Amino acid sequence: MRQLIRQAEPCEIKPCSRTPFEALVRAVAHQQLNGTAAETITRRFLALFPGRRFPQPNDLEAVEDDQLRAVGFSRAKVAAIRDIAAKACSGVVPAKRQLNRLSDDEIVSRLTECRGVGRWTVEMFLMFTLGRPDVLPVDDFGVRNGFRIAYGRAEMPKPKELAEFGERWRPYRTTASWYLWRAVDLAKLKSSD
Repeated sequence: MRQLIRQAEPCEIKPCSRTPFEALVRAVAHQQLNGTAAETITRRFLALFPGRRFPQPNDLEAVEDDQLRAVGFSRAKVAAIRDIAAKACSGVVPAKRQLNRLSDDEIVSRLTECRGVGRWTVEMFLMFTLGRPDVLPVDDFGVRNGFRIAYGRAEMPKPKELAEFGERWRPYRTTASWYLWRAVDLAKLKSSD
């Protein structure tokens, strides 16, 4: 890990200022799409709510499913976004200030109640929206592959093996994850030379 840290630029993970509702809706919009397509769909979605930077959960009541489908969301994503909005209104998805008082495990438990929001999505939320310092997404392909590359392994570790190894990085597992993603980037650069 020390060698990887020397090779990569300094870790800079800065939490974003999005509300939990916005962060989860954007995460669902990006699922299984490349960034350009997801951003196009998100821009069309935002155009449904003129005068707003991002809609509030109850704003979705004024929009029909057909309108959401017309911007490019699949039926499953429409159902997920509606469920996230309903759970934000009911308090299952709390405001950021309330989330800051919950543990990572409590947040995972609450947010995975939302349709279309799994553990990986919540782990990315913890890292990049809330800026939590000790998250190791052991199911993430990039993190597992980065570990394989950084530690010279022939095969990627199983999630359980990575979780056990990752205990040595506690309480900075978010930073370790970031560097493992960089290991993949650096390997790609090296192979293109």
